Amino acid sequence: MSPSPAFPNGTTVLVCQDPHSHNHERDIWHLGNPLYSPTSLLFMQISLTAIVSQCIDLCLKPLGQSSLVSQILGGMVFGPSGFGHQKALKDALFPTRGALVFETTASLGLMFFFFVMSVKMDPATLIKTEKQAMTIGLSVFSFTLAISTGLSLLLKKYVYMDKGLRDSITIIAISQALTVFICIRILLSEIKILNTDTGRLALNSALSADVIGFTMTMVMFSIMQNRSEQILSLLWVILALLAIFLLIVYVMRPLILWFLKQSSGKPVDEFYIICIFVFVLIVGFLSEIVGQHFVMGPIILGLAVPEGPPLGTALLTKLETLCLVFLYPMFLAVCGLQTNIFQINFRSLWIVSIIVLTACAVKMGAVMLAGYYNNIPMKDCCVMGLILNTRGAPELCMYNVWKSSKLLTEKEFTLMVVSVLVINAILTPLLRFIYDPSQQYNSVKRCSIQCTKHESELRVMVCIHNNENIPTIINLLEASHASSESSVVAIALILTELLGRSRPLLVAHQHHETLRSASCSSAQIDNALRQYARQNEGCASVYSFTSMSEYDTMHGDICRISLEMGANILILPFHKRWEIDGSVEVISRSIQTMNIRVLDRAPCSVGILIDRGILSGFPSLLSGRVEYNVAVLFIGGADDAEALVYSTKMARHASVSVTVIRFLLFGEENSKDRKHDSDLIEECRYFNASNRRFDIMEHVVRDGVEISTTIRRMVDYFDLVIVGKEHSESVLLQGHDEWSECKELGIIGDMLASQDFVTKASVLVVQQQRIKKKLIKHTVTPMTNQRDYSVNNIPNDAAAPRSLITISV
Repeated sequence: MSPSPAFPNGTTVLVCQDPHSHNHERDIWHLGNPLYSPTSLLFMQISLTAIVSQCIDLCLKPLGQSSLVSQILGGMVFGPSGFGHQKALKDALFPTRGALVFETTASLGLMFFFFVMSVKMDPATLIKTEKQAMTIGLSVFSFTLAISTGLSLLLKKYVYMDKGLRDSITIIAISQALTVFICIRILLSEIKILNTDTGRLALNSALSADVIGFTMTMVMFSIMQNRSEQILSLLWVILALLAIFLLIVYVMRPLILWFLKQSSGKPVDEFYIICIFVFVLIVGFLSEIVGQHFVMGPIILGLAVPEGPPLGTALLTKLETLCLVFLYPMFLAVCGLQTNIFQINFRSLWIVSIIVLTACAVKMGAVMLAGYYNNIPMKDCCVMGLILNTRGAPELCMYNVWKSSKLLTEKEFTLMVVSVLVINAILTPLLRFIYDPSQQYNSVKRCSIQCTKHESELRVMVCIHNNENIPTIINLLEASHASSESSVVAIALILTELLGRSRPLLVAHQHHETLRSASCSSAQIDNALRQYARQNEGCASVYSFTSMSEYDTMHGDICRISLEMGANILILPFHKRWEIDGSVEVISRSIQTMNIRVLDRAPCSVGILIDRGILSGFPSLLSGRVEYNVAVLFIGGADDAEALVYSTKMARHASVSVTVIRFLLFGEENSKDRKHDSDLIEECRYFNASNRRFDIMEHVVRDGVEISTTIRRMVDYFDLVIVGKEHSESVLLQGHDEWSECKELGIIGDMLASQDFVTKASVLVVQQQRIKKKLIKHTVTPMTNQRDYSVNNIPNDAAAPRSLITISV
């Protein structure tokens, strides 16, 4: 016999089943009903809820809704709020006899979901949480708890309500004070603001508040189990809870660390992974025995597991997709199945609405108050206030327990599920609408190489994925020619994918006003940067940072550092890697997506580096004994102009030879565009008149095929080829973009990066800084003052100075 969920009238139905009935009597060939089998019924229910939830998600995604809303609605469709209101459909699809199996499966998924999310967290970060986050977290929790609870007592005293709501309104108000880290983490990840300053601060604030909330929840569970209302009984419950904690910390954690030690740098053995899964089940079982919820033990165990690789990453590889994408949505669907909106009456609805809306307003006010104290902009405080009002699975789990313990009736449970649904349905699209982190990078200040003065400081930012990028990047920095007249500031950002961790990190490897300081995690990268700085002592300086984040949001850290450090150009590694035998491996398509986002948002010029240094043996320019040959392919346009100006700086290096290869369209000798390009070319020729390492070659071509043939014939003479990304006005390349595989490289860059294009030369594809995401005006000034062939936001009615030659692109 299996108990069903409580019916609306408060009765409990016991369903008798024959577990020994034969399976062959339940198939269609014997005229049986396959859904009478618990296994077949479970498979059908999971499939139905998953399909409907995904369909709803597809419809609501364009509206900016979160997946939580779709998954709860997917359950409500089949519950008493939807088709389940019709008895025939309910008995056929979600009969009472199948409720226990379906809910148990969902509970198993929920337990591993909490374990996975806890593994991603690092308890040590609680000690390092900044003062701002602690102030905001404590303010939100304390103000919301005090005001919401006080309001509930006033309503209970002065407003008429039914007995069920009167008994539960206080704990409903208390639950509004919770700000659960897991819910905030999921929301920030969905709307892709996890590694913004606002997102990081909201996450840390939620972590501070969650410590108190989790402790309060455990105490509440202990009190609920103390039915005899004796202090001694409560003491035994607390001691049992403490015993589980000690078991995890002093028995299971040392065993897990021993497992890690046995791996000694190798992938974690499957046997150890299985042992940890068994530990999860054991602590869940013990939690239930001592009267706590079964997720309490797995949460503490997850916190005890070392985050990150190799163990944390291995556990997430095994569990993350199954739990977060499949089993966790099952629990949300169960909550929807148990929700009956037809039980709600208007009086209960507005009373609960007052409590919920007041709590939301108090959280907003508490964040603003703490933000004002910490000098945080009010706009960021508003965004954080909305984020910290997010609800999710932990609250729903708590409401389920209270319903099972008769602290909530079916009606109050429905009201709370609907409140979670409505709050998330409003907050998620609202946050997407009012907060666009890319707006802070829309600089109106020109930061490209071309807009800098001839002898001014050059700031080059390089992004490093792994040690293989170092030789070519160091050569590129050295070729930029640091001198006493024109120094170079090298800004290195080490990009590390967030694996097995919940919180993204952005750290500085030197003193920084706002970022946390830490030593560089890669000795090889650190040594290479130090060697470059020593080689150019007094003329070059190096600043290094590390971004540990998901590739989906890593572009935010890249743009932030480039903006703060005032970079003129930032260099991104390509998403493909060349092997020594000439074969090409795709590192990650996520890196390609990240590069495209950086190109769209960067506050300076951007270069994508296709590194083929391994094919030429990584010759080092720092030694001074190697000649470094650079080619610039010039067709015309702002991006080619940026590439040309960068190469003129390189030409001043004693070991660098620069060859500018200009392609001219046959029959366009007198065109306006060619004249403007020629002016820039001649200025570069003039300033390198006495430099034998700077040469300009011109080739007259009739179409793109001749350009390709010429490049293939000459490219092997060079170590580095620099080319502009876009040539939108070029007649030579019209129609060729249809064949491009990597649109972020442009037509010529894509051709040079193709596996079919056999060469040992590395390639740098340059995009000049975009202002307001488009090129507005391009100007050339005499190089005696300042070269400027870049974006200029000049009003249409403004008269250009006579010394400027205006070029429309």
